[in-house]
Parts: sequence; structure tokens; C-alpha cells
Amino acid sequence: MSQSISAVVVGADRLGNIPDLLKGHNIKIKHHISGRDPAHQKKTLQLPTGTDVLILLTDFLGHNVMKTFRAAAQRSGIQVMACRRSVCSIKQALLQCGYCESCPLKQQS
Repeated sequence: MSQSISAVVVGADRLGNIPDLLKGHNIKIKHHISGRDPAHQKKTLQLPTGTDVLILLTDFLGHNVMKTFRAAAQRSGIQVMACRRSVCSIKQALLQCGYCESCPLKQQS
């Protein structure tokens, strides 16, 4: 059985059915950050250890917050996926980043 991919999701107050969608792609949300805290714009952030992918929900984030999190991911060598907070947009971004439902990384049930 393969290990799931750990993601940090930034943006939106509620994720709705996004966790279920990501679970189908063997991606587990390690941490969800709304991005509303003003400190997210100013600090040099560090993403949690063990993070494999950073998912930015662009329709709920300001430019400075996105820039801060992108920089943190780049420093740590973490892949960044930016999309709108909709199932269709997330599915499209997952495919573009190589996270398809039929990939060999998917956990066997």
C-alpha cells in the first residue's frame, strides 16, 4: 500500500467536498489555512514538514498571501497547485500536476 500525499490548502473558510475529492487522488489534507490572518502577508512562513504539495485556492486569496506561500513552497522544494475553489477547477489542476485517479500512487482499497 502506498503512502498518501500530504497537502496544505490555503484559501477559503470552508472546504466543502474538496477533502473527499483529494482523497480520491490519494491526497490527504495535512493543514488548512484560510489566509485571512494579516500575518500571512508579512512573515517568512515555513510550511509544515512532510508537506508534498501546496494547494492555493486563488479566488479566496490576496496577492500578497499567495506570494508568501509560493515563496515558502519554493524554499522547501514543494510543488504548488493554484486553482479556484470548485471541483472542476481542482480536478483540472490535479490532472495538470500529474495527480490522476488511476495513477500508481493511488492507495489500493
